[in-house]
Amino acid sequence: PDGFAGIHVNIRVSAMQNVPPVKCHSLLDELRAVVGDAHVLTENSVSSRASHYWDATPMTALAIVRPANTDETSAIMRLCHRAGQAVVTHGGLTGLVEGHASNEQEIVLSMERQRDIQSVDVDGRTITVQAGAVLQSVQEAATNAGLQFGLDLGARGSCTIGGNLSTNAGGLSVLRYGMMREQVLGLEVVLADGRVMSSMNRMMKNNAGYDLKQLFIGSEGTLGIITRAVLRLRAATPAVATALVAFDHYDTVPAFLRHMDDSLNGTLDAFEIIWRPFFDLNTDTTIDGNVSSPFDNSYPIYAIVESKGSEQELVTTQFQNALEVAFTDQLIVDAAIPQSEKERQSIWQIRENVDIRRRFDPVFVYDISLPIVHMQSYLNDIEANLNKQWSGVQFFAYGHLADGNLHLVISPAKTPDYTEALGDEWHSVSNDIVYAPLHALGGSISAEHGIGLKKKPYLALSRNADEVAIMSSLKRVFDPDNKLNPGKVVSPR
Repeated sequence: PDGFAGIHVNIRVSAMQNVPPVKCHSLLDELRAVVGDAHVLTENSVSSRASHYWDATPMTALAIVRPANTDETSAIMRLCHRAGQAVVTHGGLTGLVEGHASNEQEIVLSMERQRDIQSVDVDGRTITVQAGAVLQSVQEAATNAGLQFGLDLGARGSCTIGGNLSTNAGGLSVLRYGMMREQVLGLEVVLADGRVMSSMNRMMKNNAGYDLKQLFIGSEGTLGIITRAVLRLRAATPAVATALVAFDHYDTVPAFLRHMDDSLNGTLDAFEIIWRPFFDLNTDTTIDGNVSSPFDNSYPIYAIVESKGSEQELVTTQFQNALEVAFTDQLIVDAAIPQSEKERQSIWQIRENVDIRRRFDPVFVYDISLPIVHMQSYLNDIEANLNKQWSGVQFFAYGHLADGNLHLVISPAKTPDYTEALGDEWHSVSNDIVYAPLHALGGSISAEHGIGLKKKPYLALSRNADEVAIMSSLKRVFDPDNKLNPGKVVSPR
């Protein structure tokens, strides 16, 4: 019935629409018949593309296929399933774990033509989008409707909704709105054999059986290809109060977080922690693009704290009162409050400037999580073990703290005898130093970027044997031939 169209789960086989009766002599010919010649890229058209947002190495793939919608994606997957062809899905290529990696035998299915914002329901506070929609365009569509989307990332201008869903992305506002999983009401997914699971629910409450969409969120394209989503929107929060604060030591950081959360009546939107090496790097004005520090002194730890609400005077007053109490109680030792949007953006640039990857070579980037109480001792141990391994190592730490997420960047000093093989060896050692302690601390090797290929050997540190076995079983159910993003996350057996 029409009244239930928003909540039903329907698995169907889509017909190839508008496909002329052409006799296909190969899989690529058949794919061209589905999407058109211009949207099946091979050879130089593949290698002319960079393999990653941060990596200019030429992309490798048998072909890049660019469907425009769910029906074309379904048709592509039916053809690939029949041919036994492996498929790797690409979004914005901003991930950190090689979940996008492809080889010359694999077809890349790019979502770059599926970027439509299909509808905004202001009363129901939902937005329906194709999976290739860029996060920033979804944010802007929500703003134009007088609402807002709860997810925000530094890569907002490049990452896609499909990528955010496939990795269960987090970002800057997790403590208020939760991970990407909490932003989703409905999904449409193309399965490995081309069937379409259409579960485009638009309601917050729908307990009619299993919540199948949750299986695909965070599965990194290994169980199905997300093509459309119904996302939650929230009340707009145009009023903003921001401060960059400084600490003498880590012990007062958790207390300050608790104080601000308690004092701001649910309006605390972001709490980003920055240790001195990363802060100093991004406030070094001899480096192009950096901004200057607003402080006269240097401190071991900094944080950006931000509150958002509907009325500016109320937000500002409440925020400033909370900061004054924090000073009185000696929770913080210094603070800079921006007086304009330009100054606010400068403060955020200290945190969001991740050009560090281009300044050091080699550089190893990590995304981990652990309980707040263990953060400083964990970092102390990591730095000590790194310095035992290498002299002159560069170690940077920053992250979302309030949700337990840290980002670590490590660069051992490049030696005259450096080779790619030596770099791989260094990376392996770095991995062991970073990941091994997390198991005992109840932490995770991945906070928000997934597992991909890079973290797969370390999955057992965060998931027990039964959990991994169940993941493998799910992979066999949804992709028995192991042709969807093969090799990533878990092995089917």
